[in-house]
Amino acid sequence: MSDVAVEEVTESAAGGSEPAVRSARLTGFLRHEWTLASVGSALLAIMMTWLLPWYASDLISGGVKPATVGNPARTLAGDGGDPAAQAWLIAWDGHALRHGLSGLWNTNAFYPDKDALAFSDMLLGYAPIGLLGNGVTAAMLRYNILFVLTFALVFLGGYTLVRQLGADRVAGTVTGAALAYAPWRYGHVGHLNILSSGGITLAFAMLARGHGWSMTDGYRRDRVRPGWAMAGWLVASWQVSLGFGIGLPFVYLLAVACLAAVTSWVVRGRPPLPRRLIVGDLAGGLFFTATTLSLAYIYQHVRDLYPDVLRQWDYVATFSPIPRSLLVAPASSLWGTPQAAARAALGNADNEKELLCGYMLYLLAFGGLFLSVWSVRQRLGLLTGTVLGVLCAMGTHGPTYRLLFLYVHGFDGGRTPGRLILWPTICLAVLAAGFVTRLATVARDVTLPQWSVAAARVVTVPLLIMVLLEGIPNLAHVTEPGEPAAMAAATAPFIVLPTDDAFDSTAMLWSTVRFPTMVNGTASYESPERRAIREVMHSFPSEASLDRLRQLGVRSVVVLRDRVVGTPFEAALEARTGPGITRREIGGDVLLSLD
Repeated sequence: MSDVAVEEVTESAAGGSEPAVRSARLTGFLRHEWTLASVGSALLAIMMTWLLPWYASDLISGGVKPATVGNPARTLAGDGGDPAAQAWLIAWDGHALRHGLSGLWNTNAFYPDKDALAFSDMLLGYAPIGLLGNGVTAAMLRYNILFVLTFALVFLGGYTLVRQLGADRVAGTVTGAALAYAPWRYGHVGHLNILSSGGITLAFAMLARGHGWSMTDGYRRDRVRPGWAMAGWLVASWQVSLGFGIGLPFVYLLAVACLAAVTSWVVRGRPPLPRRLIVGDLAGGLFFTATTLSLAYIYQHVRDLYPDVLRQWDYVATFSPIPRSLLVAPASSLWGTPQAAARAALGNADNEKELLCGYMLYLLAFGGLFLSVWSVRQRLGLLTGTVLGVLCAMGTHGPTYRLLFLYVHGFDGGRTPGRLILWPTICLAVLAAGFVTRLATVARDVTLPQWSVAAARVVTVPLLIMVLLEGIPNLAHVTEPGEPAAMAAATAPFIVLPTDDAFDSTAMLWSTVRFPTMVNGTASYESPERRAIREVMHSFPSEASLDRLRQLGVRSVVVLRDRVVGTPFEAALEARTGPGITRREIGGDVLLSLD
């Protein structure tokens, strides 16, 4: 239902009683397109990321449903690595917000490193959700809810963007589905910061709506909505607050879009703009700029503190995709099993190199080059954006990423160029929306009026179903245990053994009970201090390791028996009470107190 239709419903009830007016407004709100799109995107996300994988796993396993899928308070999607660390991250953001953001950047983990929150994307925009609940169970439940909602927001953002640009509802649904459930996204099941891209398309949609602009009608002064423009800037600011992993390209592209808009306004003779729109743009733009610069400042500070945070070109090559990556899907997607050999051929860090946007999306976008509601110039622009985006996503195997790496500030701190595939996916989805919309128009035109709606659905809805079927994931879930008794009894600052990237994320998750200061921590960047501590702890309880811990002021060492067996840390189990060391056995684990 359009805004005009809602107003008509309200006006028709205006002559009745006040309850009738309220009822009409409520009915109009519930039937409004954006209400239906918001609710529908959430329900679809629940079905696609939870119910359908659960049912599919039931069929594959012969009727035995894995309990891990059905318990969002005890399990995490993907593996036990990055999801556990990001569940901790959201909890820490909420903890810091509860205390007035005091000590936000110096987290309880990563001791004694400074500003450790900036070692990876901070997910600060999720801090309000981090206020809800406390401890490991709450952290996992929050994470799982956000995991589902990220898919919903990406769908909603894609839908609203192409609807604002001029596509019809089915095309909007196809676009939302293609963006939210693109196979390559399942290679980032453990990267909530990468999955959380819905604010990008939603911000562009709001800004376009606020400025009365669409691809089919251009600028229309009568359609200007300053409130939507202001909301677009706020959503863009929120998106950047999640991190620069995908936020950095967004900042630059939004700046380019603003420059293009201003240039177009000047070329067209500087037509008068509504005062409220100018004020909204200035206020919103300044808020966005302040948000971006304040976060950039702390990341620059970390670059100054730890110069080796900058990536070397040869290191980026390890994570760079190759052209055939565009046809390879992650293991967690529908194509995972058939393409096992193709993934193995990509080598190390294959999840960063699996860039399949969707075979159906490729087909629909190709059709959109020849049959579309978009103009030829617009289609060529989308094609150019797709090609440039793909070339950048190839990293060291393409001709353009090196320019970003060398000359665009911030890109020299990244190591995963394949994540730029987000932008070609958006361009392809807009191309596909133009094709689906035009296809529906043709179907209506060649049939009798009474059959036109049915004909349009017959030729377009199956395309949506096929996009959704290709987007069904095959997600693994890992059970995370609670905090060990030995860790709960330890005096901070402490270190938990083993300590490495594979385990420290679990220790971080456990720390959400009280947020004690601890040495353990894992992020996309490992400081020299952390690397040195991990290496010397391989010899614990050697004199060198004890001296290092005492220099740092570490009070306790927790040794988890079932985790250190078979690792270089196993010798720590033999540490005995001696000068300056007190040993306690707690629940099968060992707690060593350093005097």
